[in-house]
Amino acid sequence: MDRFDHAILSILAVEGRLPVTDLAQRIGLSKTPTLARMRRLEAEGVIRGYRAEIDLERLGAAHVAFVEVKLSDTREGALQAFAAAIRKLPEVESCHMIAGAFDYLLKVRTRDIAAYRAVLGEAISRLPHVASTSTHVAMETVLDHDPAVGLAAQ
Repeated sequence: MDRFDHAILSILAVEGRLPVTDLAQRIGLSKTPTLARMRRLEAEGVIRGYRAEIDLERLGAAHVAFVEVKLSDTREGALQAFAAAIRKLPEVESCHMIAGAFDYLLKVRTRDIAAYRAVLGEAISRLPHVASTSTHVAMETVLDHDPAVGLAAQ
């Protein structure tokens, strides 16, 4: 990947609906090679798709909680069972396996604390092999951006 590819990725990470002609002008190439580069980046899987940025607060999903999850069993089968089950919970925005004092870190988005409490008690705590959870409620989001924006510029 060269500087043109990185420029394309950097711009599209922020402005995914930018017309190719505008993108080409901004990176200093004509439309045809810019489009060819975009198609190549798509074919290689570097660009996986384009999506709308949704205001989740307007949709009633303003409450964010981070949940530390400890499992009772961390053998491969247990990890796979937990991973398969967590993917089915629409309130879980992200799930990361962690090397440290707990096994997974979840980002859970609900409309309010009561809805979060229900998700925790009725869904997360009942997932396969969950031994304990610890919740950290976000009071304010200071920074939340797609990490690809910064990586694309490198």
